[in-house]
Amino acid sequence: MAKEFDYIIVGAGSAGCVLANRLTEDGDAKVLLLEAGPRDWSIFIHMPSAFAWPLKDDKYNWYYESEPEPYMNNRKMYCPRGRVLGGSSSINGMVYIRGHALDYDGWATRKGLEDWDYAHCLPYFRKAETRHKGGDAYRGDNGPLFVSTGPCTNPLYNAFIEAGVEAGYPYTADMNGHQQEGLGPMDMTVHKGRRWSTAMAYLRPAMKRSTLTVESRALVTRILFEGKKAVGIEYSQNGQLHRVNATREVILSGGAINSPQTLLLSGVGPAEDLKKLGIPVVHDLPGVGNNLQDHIEAYVQVACKKPITLYSAQNPLAMLKIGVQWLLTGTGIGATNHFESGGFIRSEAGVKHPDLQYHFLPMAVSYDGKSAATQHGFQAHIGPMRPTSKGYVKLKTASPKDKPKILFNYMMTEQDRKEMRAGIRLTREIFAQKAMDEFRAEELAPGKGATSDADIDAFVRDKAESALHPSCTCAMGSADDPMAVVDGAGRVYGLQNLRVVDASIMPDVVSGNLNAPVIMMAEKMADKIRGKQPLPASNAPVWIHPEWQTKQR
Repeated sequence: MAKEFDYIIVGAGSAGCVLANRLTEDGDAKVLLLEAGPRDWSIFIHMPSAFAWPLKDDKYNWYYESEPEPYMNNRKMYCPRGRVLGGSSSINGMVYIRGHALDYDGWATRKGLEDWDYAHCLPYFRKAETRHKGGDAYRGDNGPLFVSTGPCTNPLYNAFIEAGVEAGYPYTADMNGHQQEGLGPMDMTVHKGRRWSTAMAYLRPAMKRSTLTVESRALVTRILFEGKKAVGIEYSQNGQLHRVNATREVILSGGAINSPQTLLLSGVGPAEDLKKLGIPVVHDLPGVGNNLQDHIEAYVQVACKKPITLYSAQNPLAMLKIGVQWLLTGTGIGATNHFESGGFIRSEAGVKHPDLQYHFLPMAVSYDGKSAATQHGFQAHIGPMRPTSKGYVKLKTASPKDKPKILFNYMMTEQDRKEMRAGIRLTREIFAQKAMDEFRAEELAPGKGATSDADIDAFVRDKAESALHPSCTCAMGSADDPMAVVDGAGRVYGLQNLRVVDASIMPDVVSGNLNAPVIMMAEKMADKIRGKQPLPASNAPVWIHPEWQTKQR
């Protein structure tokens, strides 16, 4: 293998695959893409309904756990991250959600991030996407990432939407378009019955180019520096240590856990922390690993009167039939992620854009499949979208083989607890509507006895789980912000030829799932890296509840 490349990208995930494609499409740059995990050949990756399988073990997954969370009964919270071609886009729930326009407008209020407003981000969402229903001012029709909308054939999906409308919330036909707020069908990154990860969408086409080299099972040990200039990468593969040079840039795309870990192992981060581990300090950058944000969600679960839920699909014979149908035809319930309806609502009047998200599932079970369904039931995942609780990623040791120390501080603030309480109570109200009468039996969780604030808080501490959206640990910001790690083009402050492009550079987590936003960010950053003119800004309007200041719905 060549020892020198123009660009070295660390991490073949949602951002890394996009960059590998875009940086090689002009034919004038040699790119090395390094991935710590294996190739994405497993049937359990490509079959949408099987996504819980790669979440359950460490074959394609870093399988992280947090430190004991002080506000969650000292539970160690599970934090799976993709370790495979496609990264987390190969093991996630395939939900395609962009976040709200006001999230990006909020980013753009920061000095140096003015071009991260929604008007300048929307064109890159559209560039990335091909929507099965066709494009419009909001949706793309010619991009690598195929996006489909859930068919909602199970009557529970539409019953949930109808119940939300009966409770007074708006219906939205496209929560990624003009109107996020409301309940409606959800989009998924599924194409012709297969998971459409960034490995499928971006990396497979790019691997046909002679200018791209992809190395899997390659664990990056550190960034190589000459003074303050990043000049290459050291990595371990098959028991051997390799060094490769980058003539233009090293780009970290390892995600919100691995990118700060790589910087810290390389001597970039809070100097005092590095010195304690005997790591030579290349650059004192206090923000590295700090500002960790994630979404947390609770499951409001209800028993179902009718035997129409996915519980029927849990016995071995039924699973075999589903698998055979999917293998032969790419159809059936094996071809969906089962998150086919959901929505966004506001927790109270005075909140301008939705701060609570729903994923509806026609089964009562844990998201990662670690606990089996025990009866017919359904559930709504509900959680705050803009958490005020923040944590960190730190090194435990100076070895790249050791997992870092992760603490989210979930539910640390009263604001987060207040929003979660509101979310659970509002969910119960939706489930109590007429549209759910023919399906609704007793509440399984939190359970009818959990009514007070203290009861709900205790349930959340005991049962809530991560929505698997870690972010913000190498935050974008201005040079005069002491906690900013990168500028608006992803360039690491105080260093040369080093960028970070992934969810870690979000200054604040967006209101929704993160795969689509990270793909958009990588598309936008690819143009910045190549010195291309940005796409023209959009003038597409966005719906805001006209009486948001005085009404909750």
